[in-house]
Amino acid sequence: MTVYYTLTFMLLASEMATFCVLVAPLPYAVRKRLFRFLSESPVVAKFAYGLKIAFIFVAVLFIDALQRMWRVTAEADIAKNNGGAIHDARAETSFAARKFYAQRNTYLTGFCLFLSLVLTRTFYILLDLIHSQEEYAKLKQDTAKTSRDQISSSEQGKQIAELKKKLGEAEAKARDYDILKKQAQQNQAEYDRLATEYNAKTGAVSDKRKD
Repeated sequence: MTVYYTLTFMLLASEMATFCVLVAPLPYAVRKRLFRFLSESPVVAKFAYGLKIAFIFVAVLFIDALQRMWRVTAEADIAKNNGGAIHDARAETSFAARKFYAQRNTYLTGFCLFLSLVLTRTFYILLDLIHSQEEYAKLKQDTAKTSRDQISSSEQGKQIAELKKKLGEAEAKARDYDILKKQAQQNQAEYDRLATEYNAKTGAVSDKRKD
């Protein structure tokens, strides 16, 4: 295996390891810190930029390996159509090796590119999930705070209603007291009037008797 295909295999292995880390059942706090570091770190951003360039070269290798595989397959088809069987063992082994290497390189680079797409999509899906969980937690806190405020408002409303009720009772008692006071004054005035009339009549009768 040449150097660039060896590097491609190492890149594929690192992608598989990264994918396993991303989908591992990590605690929420650890996952949140990990994804925040991966999405906000400038070092990771530079590394991701370098990986994009590397994947461009992998795509070029994939196209080259695909062309080689098609060429080997076409040569095999031509040999079969011409009816010429390969009797030389070395030639047959060389042809089989070329076909194997072409297929291996095609699958290696193809899986590397495919896994890069899957890894990128998985990363952004999990990042959106973490953001949704954060928004849900904030919304839950706001809802709890609003509920507490509503409970406090309802308690204040109850206190105000009780105070209004007590004030109404006090005003009713004050009105009853005023009514009783007026009645007492009227009774006192009526009593004074009757007493005055009685005294006046009694005095008049006694004067007539004296006469």
